[in-house]
Amino acid sequence: MLTLSWPGIPLPDAAAFFAQRLQAPSSAPPPQPLKYAWLTRPYDARTALAARFAPPAGCQRVAVPAGSFGEWLRYLPLRPADTPVRLHNGQLKNPQTVHAAVLDIDTGPRDLQQCADAVMRLRGEYLFGQDFRRIHFRLTSGYDAWFGDWVDGRRFQLQGEDVVPTTQPAEAPTHAALRRYFDQVFTFAGSLSLSRELRPVALAAMQPGDVLIKGGTPGHAVLVLDMAEHPKTHQRYALLAQSYMPAQDLHVLRNRHSSGLGAWFLVEPTAQWLETPEWNFSADQLKRWP
Repeated sequence: MLTLSWPGIPLPDAAAFFAQRLQAPSSAPPPQPLKYAWLTRPYDARTALAARFAPPAGCQRVAVPAGSFGEWLRYLPLRPADTPVRLHNGQLKNPQTVHAAVLDIDTGPRDLQQCADAVMRLRGEYLFGQDFRRIHFRLTSGYDAWFGDWVDGRRFQLQGEDVVPTTQPAEAPTHAALRRYFDQVFTFAGSLSLSRELRPVALAAMQPGDVLIKGGTPGHAVLVLDMAEHPKTHQRYALLAQSYMPAQDLHVLRNRHSSGLGAWFLVEPTAQWLETPEWNFSADQLKRWP
């Protein structure tokens, strides 16, 4: 007999698992398998963000379209509970009190995948599973770096103070090629370039996949991983993730101002600021991918 399964969980166990965790009707099917191409082990839905973090009491996760960036973020794999955040060189982040979980994704050995870079990394990884030719990011110089061009041999390099096109042999659009492309982008892009690329959105309209970002030096960027809402009060809450300086593991932020919410942050539509453990963002610094 053929047995259908979500990776790591046979049906009907998978349906029951997601119904319990996501507060969905028991008849709701699990989402379709999503692609996390960097993983070197089989994906296990029991390690997913949605499985670890139930919505605040009385709340439900907001609806997200099937196959969307928001759905992809919701099921990101996490490392085991109590995993510390480490820097790119293996040292422990100081402090270890700002994270509620660590995403199961590599940082790389170089000091490249910092805050805005980590946001670009997740966006690019999502698009890699959709259509690799949609992956592109503008560098600080303004150069629009497309991954499709990269694998076709049309690349870029530093010449003086400018980033200029260059030609290299074409290669297959593998994940290894994507990682090399990311490292090049991270070298020449950052919070300033990313903030220019995104479009402003009101706090009241926040949705999974949006970015809290202050461009500049110093600057910072935090990604909205997921959201939940209370059906009666309509209060909305967000799960947030960041890397930081120096480059470090991507981690889910802990709400240190309201211990009862754990990792969830209350989103006040009329607030002037949204406070995170290592950066406070003004209301006009919420942005969205074009």
